[in-house]
Amino acid sequence: MRLKKGPPDFILFLATLALLGVGLVMVFSSSSITADVEQHNTFYYFKKQLQWAFLGLLSMIIIMKFNYAKLKKLALPAILVAMLCLILVHTPLGIGAGGSTRWLGIGTYGFSPSELAKICMALFLAKILETKMDEIRSFKNGVLPIMAVLALICGLVLAQPDLGTSFVIAGTGFFMLMVAGARWSHLGGISLAGASTVAAAIIAAPYRFQRVVAFWDPWKYPKDIGFQTIQSLYALGSGGLFGMGLGRSRQKYFYLPEQHTDFIFAILGEELGFIGVALVISLFLLFAWRGYKIAMNAPDTFGHLLAAGITTSIVFQAAINIGVVAGCLPVTGITLPFISYGGSSLFITLSGVGILLNISRFSTGR
Repeated sequence: MRLKKGPPDFILFLATLALLGVGLVMVFSSSSITADVEQHNTFYYFKKQLQWAFLGLLSMIIIMKFNYAKLKKLALPAILVAMLCLILVHTPLGIGAGGSTRWLGIGTYGFSPSELAKICMALFLAKILETKMDEIRSFKNGVLPIMAVLALICGLVLAQPDLGTSFVIAGTGFFMLMVAGARWSHLGGISLAGASTVAAAIIAAPYRFQRVVAFWDPWKYPKDIGFQTIQSLYALGSGGLFGMGLGRSRQKYFYLPEQHTDFIFAILGEELGFIGVALVISLFLLFAWRGYKIAMNAPDTFGHLLAAGITTSIVFQAAINIGVVAGCLPVTGITLPFISYGGSSLFITLSGVGILLNISRFSTGR
């Protein structure tokens, strides 16, 4: 593909840097007490996040330099590598924490294969859907083979167990099928099958069922299954309009579990108030606008689907995390993109942004 290359989408680039900056500040603020007590180093988590941010930005810049069409050749190898890594977490190479095994050990660092699976799945689906555009309205020849691969990836992630991430991957795949032009009757059937799978996964695991029970009435279980949601709401409510001030959170003093990872948005709301919360949500909305605009203006079907998939994966995950922290969804255990502590997540997310910026350089809607 020979197209005229222009500058990357500057607004998406700025939104990404703004979210990253807020994330680094909040990781330090929310983790400082925990880092001091557990690691005897107030900057422990911040320094690790800063290292991953540097590597992620470097990856983003490198990726946005070349022609994204070359990624087509990597689609199949990438999904196979992702599958292999998801299987390896169940071997001695896997690292367990919090009742699940979601990481592979790499030196002193842990790498999450499910994060890799999200971007590899978007890449693979973009390639396959482009080649099957003439058959996408056929269930047997178009939708079924794609759903088989998607179900396999989601199943491997669910086996970790990680229902939240598998839900994000499934939701992204569903959206990409919709964008590609799949029949609404087929999408309806997929939705029904997906809802049944989620319900079965919740019923099969007592801790998931308890999370749903706690979601309906956390105040009925203030000392056990409703504790985390209540503490999160306390943090958000304490922030008011302008917040208690950066670094002045009370909930991070071991009241709110996962305060620098899954529930960092609650600490942000406590310290920066409604103004800070509105700013971060506005940045994600800005990111979504530019990401989908890049998808709409992509010069080919592959770029169109890939940009839509990556944007959806990031924005959908952000929406779920914010919904959980605000008590609007059951606790799922997924992080807030760009903001939460987590090196491999940040690296993969920034690499995905690099692909979006790359596609934007070949935009037909300048």
